[in-house]
Amino acid sequence: MTRWTASDIPSQRGRTAVITGTGGLGFEDALALARAGADIIIAGRNPSKGDAAVQQIRRSIPGASVTFEMLDLANLQSIEAFGIRLQDSRDRLDILINNAAVMAPPERLTTSDGLELQLGTNYLGHFALTAHLLPLLRRGDQPRVVTLSSVAARSGAINFDDLQSERTYKPMAAYGQSKLACLMFALELQRRSDAGGWGVRSIAAHPGISRTDLLPNGTGTWSAPGIARRYLWFLFQPASQGALPTLFAATAPDAQGSAYYGPNRLSETRGYPSVAKIPPPAENTNDATRLWIASENLTGATFPLG
Repeated sequence: MTRWTASDIPSQRGRTAVITGTGGLGFEDALALARAGADIIIAGRNPSKGDAAVQQIRRSIPGASVTFEMLDLANLQSIEAFGIRLQDSRDRLDILINNAAVMAPPERLTTSDGLELQLGTNYLGHFALTAHLLPLLRRGDQPRVVTLSSVAARSGAINFDDLQSERTYKPMAAYGQSKLACLMFALELQRRSDAGGWGVRSIAAHPGISRTDLLPNGTGTWSAPGIARRYLWFLFQPASQGALPTLFAATAPDAQGSAYYGPNRLSETRGYPSVAKIPPPAENTNDATRLWIASENLTGATFPLG
C-alpha cells in the first residue's frame, strides 16, 4: 500500500459506481473511477453542479460513461425515488460511495423530514440510500460500499438521549456524532452482510484534512474554520489526495471488509492510503445495534434479515 495513488486503480470496465456529492472528494472519486473505465452515476441535489461535474469529466476523459442523477440526502422521499429509478434502469450496482456531507452549520438546522441536518444528511441519508440500493448491490460483481467518516469521529459520541441535538446543539459535536455514526454503520453493515450472506464488502474511509468546500459551506465563509480554509490553504492537502483512501477502499484488491482507511502521515491528516485507527466507541457492537434500530425507525428504511 506504500504510496498508493489513483494510477494504481485496477481497470473498472464493466463496473457501475454511484457516488454521492458533485464536488470536492466526490468529484475526484468520479474522475478517477471514470478514468479507470467505470460507469459513473454522480448523485446530488444541485442539477447545475451535477451537470457541470459531468461535463468537466467528459472533457477530461473523452468517451467517459458518466451521468448525473438527482438525489437529496436530506429528503427521505428523494432517496427512495432515487433507489426506485436505479432499480428500474439498472440491473446491478458494483460500487456505492457514501461521500456527501454537510459540516457544522452554526445553528441547528433540520432536513425536510425534521431530522438534525448533519446526522440526517451525513449518516441517516446514506443509511437509507444503502438500504434502497442493496438489492442492486447484491447482484453486483464483488460489490463494495464505502462510507466516509472523518478525523472528527475520534472525538465523536453517540448521544442516544439527544440523538437529534434538540436539547443541546453544538456544531462540531453534532458533526463528530454523524461521522462516528458513519463509521459504526460501515462496520455493522459488514457484520450483517456476513451474517445474511449478502456478499457486500463494507469499508470505511476518511480523507484526512483536505481542501474542499465542506468547511466554508457549512460553518460560513467568514467563520474561523472558513477563514482558515481560505487563507491557510497550504495546511490542507488537495482534494485529489484526500480522495485516495476512498478510492483504495473502492477498488484495491486487498482492501478488506470492516477495515478503515485514511492518510498515513501527521496523525492521519495527510499522505497516502493506509489502515486508519478505529476509535474505540465505533467498535461497541451493542451501540451499533442500538444505532441501527434507531436508524431504521427514523428513516423507515429496512435491511433484509437474510
